[in-house]
Amino acid sequence: MSVKVPAARTRVGKYELGKTIGEGSFAKVKVAKNVQTGDVVAIKILDRDQVLRHKMVEQLKREISTMKLIKHPNVIKIFEVMASRTKIYIVIEFVEGGELFDKIAKHGRLKEDEARRYFQQLIKAVDYCHSRGVFHRDLKPENLLLDSRGVLKVSDFGLSALSQQLRGDGLLHTACGTPNYVAPEVLRDQGYDGTASDVWSCGVILYVLMAGFLPFSESSLVVLYRKICRADFTFPSWFSSGAKKLIKRILDPQPLTRITVSEILEDEWFKKGYKPPQFEQEEDVNIDDVDAVFNDSKEHLVTERKVKPVSMNAFELISRTQGFSLDNLFGKQAGVVKRETHIASHSPANEIMSRIEEAAKPLGFNVDKRNYKMKLKGDKSGRKGQLSVATEVFEVAPSLHMVELRKIGGDTLEFHKFYKSFSSGLKDVVWKSDQTIEGLRP
Repeated sequence: MSVKVPAARTRVGKYELGKTIGEGSFAKVKVAKNVQTGDVVAIKILDRDQVLRHKMVEQLKREISTMKLIKHPNVIKIFEVMASRTKIYIVIEFVEGGELFDKIAKHGRLKEDEARRYFQQLIKAVDYCHSRGVFHRDLKPENLLLDSRGVLKVSDFGLSALSQQLRGDGLLHTACGTPNYVAPEVLRDQGYDGTASDVWSCGVILYVLMAGFLPFSESSLVVLYRKICRADFTFPSWFSSGAKKLIKRILDPQPLTRITVSEILEDEWFKKGYKPPQFEQEEDVNIDDVDAVFNDSKEHLVTERKVKPVSMNAFELISRTQGFSLDNLFGKQAGVVKRETHIASHSPANEIMSRIEEAAKPLGFNVDKRNYKMKLKGDKSGRKGQLSVATEVFEVAPSLHMVELRKIGGDTLEFHKFYKSFSSGLKDVVWKSDQTIEGLRP
């Protein structure tokens, strides 16, 4: 059986890049891990030359600035922005549940209570954005993500606008968004209120969640726009009267008489089972540093580099194995308790590191990672204080790694008890050959 050779991982600043989870014309998104904290994030990577060539600098600055301004539990967080000579990196919250659109595409329409729960989260997020002078302008299920607990997260502020962009008439004048979700006044191209147009899009989303299809959908754009401008749609039979009443007020083709967010918050259908979001008020956000990633200053540049586990030569390998350990050349007391072990694995180094972390945390150990080294520290005090274990992954050959686990604090007997429980969580990555390298030494 052929063994896949583990490639060196790419490191950008303090982040180790993983697999690609999204890709577009100008960017790709990769999952990444902060090697200092162990936190998993997503990094949006853009080619610097393409950004300049397509004159996307201002749009990108706007997206980054917007995301830095918005600190809400139902909006994707941005952690930092970095740049190298060739790329721009936007570090954002990793949301593993996928798009709300995928949920509908896979399972069909949602039950009314579930649709209402998502709609409540959406409205609170949009309300918060508006309070910060941010208009999204491209709200649709594809831009609504779900985390592992089903919490909705608004994403993709690439088409957003800030209140500073308003003209003297107080209106926005750039027609943008996805046709099926765009408000009538945006299509008329006579200026529009960003708050009212976002509310319209929220109404279309609520309809889609409950119906499983769009209220306005035509193959001809002319016919589609005509229906949107007249709010020409019908309700499926399963919509409740409360839902129909609210959606009718949202999908009002006249923005001046359309229901507002504050009025939606007081609607009886909306308020059913409503739970306000819980979050701490953030301090004022400084967005002056956004320009730094686009200038030519070397001070702010990061570099991409390949990171591999430390290689182990033949002499070190022999000295660390049970059968050939040089310590065995010297006499030892019988029954001495040993405090170090080695395990061989054909798994990639990053996978081994992840499995060690997964196995240690349920046993009550805090994990501190540095490259391919890891320190495990127990949260309880034993006979000799807290048990601490140092681990390191070494590359023996392109397809073989050795894991060293060494007690650096606490009681040795407690270390052995820990190892018995801990090792069961590593069964899938341990080399199950008769030649498995596993040794203990005092």
